Amino acid sequence: MNGHELDRLQAHKVEKRNTGEYEMGRLRKMSKQLLPGWAGLAAIFVAACVSTGGVEANTLEESGTFGGMRVNYRVVLPDGYDPARAYPAILAFTGGSQNESAVNTHLERFWTEQAEQRGYIVVSPAAPSGGLYFQGGDRIFPEFLDLILETYNIEDGKFHVAGASNGGRSAFHVAASHPEYFKSITGLPGYLPQASTARIAAIQGMCIYMHVGENDPSWLRAMQNQSEQFERNDLQVRFQIAAGQGHFVRSLSGAGATRLFDQIEEAAEGCG
Repeated sequence: MNGHELDRLQAHKVEKRNTGEYEMGRLRKMSKQLLPGWAGLAAIFVAACVSTGGVEANTLEESGTFGGMRVNYRVVLPDGYDPARAYPAILAFTGGSQNESAVNTHLERFWTEQAEQRGYIVVSPAAPSGGLYFQGGDRIFPEFLDLILETYNIEDGKFHVAGASNGGRSAFHVAASHPEYFKSITGLPGYLPQASTARIAAIQGMCIYMHVGENDPSWLRAMQNQSEQFERNDLQVRFQIAAGQGHFVRSLSGAGATRLFDQIEEAAEGCG
């Protein structure tokens, strides 16, 4: 390593020393450079180092290239994370432009607190330059999912996928494109774009939860029509209108996020 690289690495370490990300990211990358098959062992070793060092490392900042596109993403780990244990996992898509700032806000509003308390891993990617995740950015899949499954011990090797607005459309789109990776879909709001017969059939085995604000007329109409279409095709769908809510369903954020996790836990048992 030359002097310039060493300076850059030291600066990166200082920037991340309060989150524990530096130790996790550095050793995971070293393990892959030395021997890719050791990625899981490195994660175990690093988590042990971080936990015994008393460093908070529940949210990790990661990046990689998948499908030829560079992606930055966040990983939320539960309290007392043990790499030897299998955890349920959520792939969470933010709305809007799906940039990193939106990812952070989305995690804070809906996922981080409950995930840490209930024992979930949450993975949330920012959109690459190739487009939103239902408009070209989906080229990162399934390679991105395979990397997460290689790095973390995910329960049953499948994810629950969820998202709000453009993230909700992304969640349905990615699940329909790669159904073998998913157990359930939650849109808050969200619906399946290009709902062809084949794409509806692809998500038939999943538990589907559709939340929309009472004061969000265009999305309410589209989602209600689609939920009825799903029911006609024998899909397991629960359509819920949030009273007094607009496009941002505030009642599902903060303490209200318990409802999202209750439904996801229901899905793990077969949709109730």
